[in-house]
Amino acid sequence: MSDLRPIGLFDSGVGGLTVSRQIFRLMPQESTVYFGDNAHVPYGPRTPEELISFADEILTFLVSCGVKYIIFACNTNSSISLPVVRERYAVPMIGLIEPGVREAVRVSTGGRIGIIATEATIKSGAYQRALKALNPDLAVFGQAAPRLVPLVEAGRAGTRESLAAVAEYVQPLKRAGVDTLILGCTHYPFLEAEFREVLGPDVKLVDPAEATTIAAREEMSRLGLLNNPGGSVQHRYFVSGDPRVFQETARLFLGEEIPSVKQVKLD
Repeated sequence: MSDLRPIGLFDSGVGGLTVSRQIFRLMPQESTVYFGDNAHVPYGPRTPEELISFADEILTFLVSCGVKYIIFACNTNSSISLPVVRERYAVPMIGLIEPGVREAVRVSTGGRIGIIATEATIKSGAYQRALKALNPDLAVFGQAAPRLVPLVEAGRAGTRESLAAVAEYVQPLKRAGVDTLILGCTHYPFLEAEFREVLGPDVKLVDPAEATTIAAREEMSRLGLLNNPGGSVQHRYFVSGDPRVFQETARLFLGEEIPSVKQVKLD
């Protein structure tokens, strides 16, 4: 039996489009509803209370769109809001933390794993706890990078400014000798070239988006939620802020136009 309902996903802005790309690649038969909360970006400096409130409002909207499954395409909300709000909704949900951690442990060669993320994600300790729960012997190093999300949202990836910012934030992790780095924010894969230039070829970069999409596909298969190939597919986009800014930044990074973005004011 085929389930035609869409997958819902959300982020503070364009970062969650890195998860959308993985859905398009790994589950091309699935429709999506994407919500970018760009009226409140960046999420990093926000309090847990604010983040939970934003997530609750966005989830209510996504559920009203008839989604069958929700991906928290945001590390900050995966670490803080998901454990609180998932019990409030009947729709199954997945976040980025656990799949990203499993992938990092799988590829790490020396057991020295770094996490670069927003202030809120690092402060929550979610990645650190999950890594240690999987392997207590790991050496784990966290680094907040508050300037990176605003740079991506402003379309300034691939500039001297973004390279300098990545180099500054990565230095403590390089000194710690990490062999694997989790890109703990969905905006950061848009800066992959900068990370690779600063870290060199020996440090493995882990983008949790791919591992999360694979885990979501497996869970949806178990629950009978997958759509059969060959049907019609629709991708809808909504934002809480300026649709034009979202469209332009998305075009820069995806290399294609998002034809229609609608604004939805959160309460």
